[in-house]
Amino acid sequence: MKHAHFPQMGGEISSVIETLVDVDGSAAHRHVQRLKAAANDRGARPLACMADAVHYLCMLHGRFPGVIDHAASRSADNGARHWLLQACEAFADERAYLTRLSVALGPLPSTSGHNSSESNVLQQRHALEMLSQSDRRGCAMGAAITLVLDWAGIREFLDQAAIRAGTEPSKCGLPSVMDTMAVARSIASDEAAIRAIQFGARQLLGQHRGLWDLMQVRAEIRAAEEL
Repeated sequence: MKHAHFPQMGGEISSVIETLVDVDGSAAHRHVQRLKAAANDRGARPLACMADAVHYLCMLHGRFPGVIDHAASRSADNGARHWLLQACEAFADERAYLTRLSVALGPLPSTSGHNSSESNVLQQRHALEMLSQSDRRGCAMGAAITLVLDWAGIREFLDQAAIRAGTEPSKCGLPSVMDTMAVARSIASDEAAIRAIQFGARQLLGQHRGLWDLMQVRAEIRAAEEL
């Protein structure tokens, strides 16, 4: 593949990832939209749903090393080094934010099938660990890039949950969309890399979608148990 084709490839991958996040990202999930819509409801049910979601987000992304840390340890792309350094440092702050929010929102709400739910999320975490430690060039970076992009939608919910719990939202220091897309373009050096980046992106979003599906089911179970 000639180098003259690289910019075209980079434009293609950034467009694909942007579309994936818009269509399949957390912000587009019905349960996340419901959580954000209910943020001003002072009742117990929205607060329980928020506490539930933050608790399981902690389980999925609250442990070090995470997706971005693993990607940083495997990436040999010079163009991604500064982005990875910033993303690693910023996501450490996001983990701390998740922990603070989990405490502020209160204990995990009682929900039937708790053991099964925990097992499912632990499996998801393991899948993300495997994905972000892949030796396939571009795969781990695709997951890390997509995590940063999708986190924007998750952060909206987290900030609303913080306000609902009476705490001040913290500043998010993750790289901007523009910088993140620039890194995606810079590492899309050939067709194999593009396929791997897309694979990492789709898998990351799939795990997030699975988490929100589970949160929705748990919310429906609690609502049914209250009847």
